Amino acid sequence: MSTENAAKHAQLPEKSKVSPGRRKFLSGMAGAAGGGCLMAMGVGLYSHQASALPALALRPPGALPESEFLAACTRCGLCVRDCPPGILKLAAPGDLVPTGTPYFTARTGPCEMCPDIPCIKNCPTGALDTGLTDINKARMGLAVLVDQETCVAFLGLRCEICYNVCPVYAREDSAGKTKAITLEKRHNPRSDRHAMLLPIVHSDLCTGCGLCEKACILEESAIRVLPPALAQGKLGNYRKGWEEKEKHGGSLIGPQLEIEVRGLEGKAYGDTRVYDDAPPRLDDLADPPPFDSELLNGSDPESKP
Repeated sequence: MSTENAAKHAQLPEKSKVSPGRRKFLSGMAGAAGGGCLMAMGVGLYSHQASALPALALRPPGALPESEFLAACTRCGLCVRDCPPGILKLAAPGDLVPTGTPYFTARTGPCEMCPDIPCIKNCPTGALDTGLTDINKARMGLAVLVDQETCVAFLGLRCEICYNVCPVYAREDSAGKTKAITLEKRHNPRSDRHAMLLPIVHSDLCTGCGLCEKACILEESAIRVLPPALAQGKLGNYRKGWEEKEKHGGSLIGPQLEIEVRGLEGKAYGDTRVYDDAPPRLDDLADPPPFDSELLNGSDPESKP
């Protein structure tokens, strides 16, 4: 072998001493590690989704609190399959709802309030509470009038659509409530003629079905159905004294000293009216009454003989 060929031979790399079996094993390990990383990313994204359910995504009737619901739901899809109106759907990746779990949106497909609640009957895990047998006692969400500036009724125009479609009736009680949504009559300052009929939602009766949101005639609904945690506050340690008093048959703090208030001497305790039925003097009023017709017509009552 010449000196030149010997030098070239010395520069050639040695053959890899790694066996084909070992190379295959190492490749498989690298692939498994990559797959594990992707799975971990997916689990992290899923966990983020599970902790932030969109406000307009509503669970089926009888759903447990969100954390308990996610723990119990096996994503089987039986409640979706057996929903007669077909409004329930399973969340797909990218829906911002935990993948595979059932939900509906009121604006596109509200709950039709099936009396036999088939979605609950076909849930095999108890994620939907089987103790709920009356659909009128469901609490899927709470309807909230979110915008009075665009609501047609608050503009002084005639609209009763949310009231008319509300399916929840209740027995007449002391407050006179017969529906989850009632209409309150108020003076219309704009026209000064026709009364305004304003929709009022009663939280103790609303099921959160979403039929009112679906039926709203506006391009963007002025009434929305939100999860109760977003739609309603909590009193916490505060109590409604008048309710507690009625519940216990009397004041919880015992007899109270009734102190007379200047200007209200001789009046019954609790009567805060400053004036009697006799018309008050003008200088006694904080806000003077409107001028009489003679003043408005330009005549001066002081000039009368």
